[in-house]
Amino acid sequence: MSSTWVTSQWKFMPFPGHFSAAINSDDGLLDLALALPKQLGGKGGATNPEQLFAAGYAACFGNAVIHVTRAASEKVKDDDIVVVADVGMESNGSGGFALTVALGVTITGIDQAAAEEVVAKAHSVCPYSNAVKGNIDVAIVVSVN
Repeated sequence: MSSTWVTSQWKFMPFPGHFSAAINSDDGLLDLALALPKQLGGKGGATNPEQLFAAGYAACFGNAVIHVTRAASEKVKDDDIVVVADVGMESNGSGGFALTVALGVTITGIDQAAAEEVVAKAHSVCPYSNAVKGNIDVAIVVSVN
């Protein structure tokens, strides 16, 4: 089995009174400023780790849906899948924070029962789902077009 490795660097950039940082990947394709969201008392104006997690989870879950339907009689085309990931943060009751995750998965071209079965299988093979299993409750809503 092959492995894929991606190296990213997080760098804090101190500016008086503000959290600010940047993240970049070793291949140069990822180069983003980070900022604490306004909702958490930050200056906003840049992405934040929760948005990055949501983007990664949505993309990964979409690929997991494609993966589990490749061997099925009813294949799902790449553009027949929409995954919306909502990632939030709440107090964990111990002075720290915990993430909350909700996925909205819409699949075109199959019925509701088939879509629910596909999504359940995708949830079992998705690397993000497996990484958070037992740590974050992931709410999933499945719909069809």
